[in-house]
Amino acid sequence: MSKHPEPERPQGAPQRKPVTLPQLAEMKRSGQPIVMVTAYDYPSAQVAEEAGVDIVLVGDSAAMTVLGYDSTVPVGMDEMVMLSAAVRRGLRTPLLVTDMPFGSYERSNEQAVENAQRLVKETGCDAVKIERGGASVDRARAIVRAGVPVMGHVGLTPQTATALGGFKAQGKTAERAAQIAEEALALQAAGCFAIVFEAVPAAITEALMPHMEVPVIGIGAGASTDGQVLVFHDLLGIFGGHTAKFVKRFADVRAEMVRGVSAYADEVRAGTFPGPEHIYSVDPAELSQFREWLDQESLSSGTFSHADWDWGP
Repeated sequence: MSKHPEPERPQGAPQRKPVTLPQLAEMKRSGQPIVMVTAYDYPSAQVAEEAGVDIVLVGDSAAMTVLGYDSTVPVGMDEMVMLSAAVRRGLRTPLLVTDMPFGSYERSNEQAVENAQRLVKETGCDAVKIERGGASVDRARAIVRAGVPVMGHVGLTPQTATALGGFKAQGKTAERAAQIAEEALALQAAGCFAIVFEAVPAAITEALMPHMEVPVIGIGAGASTDGQVLVFHDLLGIFGGHTAKFVKRFADVRAEMVRGVSAYADEVRAGTFPGPEHIYSVDPAELSQFREWLDQESLSSGTFSHADWDWGP
């Protein structure tokens, strides 16, 4: 197996030890916020590593942010394996979690365990994430018993957003909030080491937090959670599509990318790129000999080989 260079640390930055599940539990107990981001490729993983985040999720949101689908549903196991393996090669410190895509765990416990183990074996991820409660609780329990750590996900679950009425906040009625609470507590009891709360009213999340014994990572769930997660392409302003209310853009990378590519296109069309500093030179004597070889009449007929030419000493 080829060895990739280890991700670089900012100059002068201390060596960090890999984040572990016990460490995350301790962070919850001590009130230390947990930082989680999504990433989908090797360069993004390197950025997350250098930025010092605690958890990197290879989300099935890659379906929309990097693969161009309209939802998370079309992405499959092969794509998640490829993306997660690329991210793994760029990480040293953060805990790596990979989403189990739609259709990879719903059918049976056996299917769920098989695919969870495949993700761990083929990508090197530390844990997997599944969505919803209900039957997913049984799947989570089976995966945990098979030795693979599981992160749960309640509230807005993108894989079943259509059944939830679309991409909108969940838990805005007492009945629906109670359902989210039941799902979260059931996933916790099943052995999930952490649970994502997505698009849940802040007051509902705050009321639930005293009942949560495992770390809760929020995305559009208010500030009372144990940590926060945002999509890499959203927080950096790379993705040009619609962004949810809970997204804050901390940079405008897309605009800078467009500026750079436009500048490149302008210079190519103006004939100013490549310049002298971007080209390779050749010894004049070698160039002269090469031109002499090109002038041979038999060259154009395809019967003359460079091996037949006397190139000298």
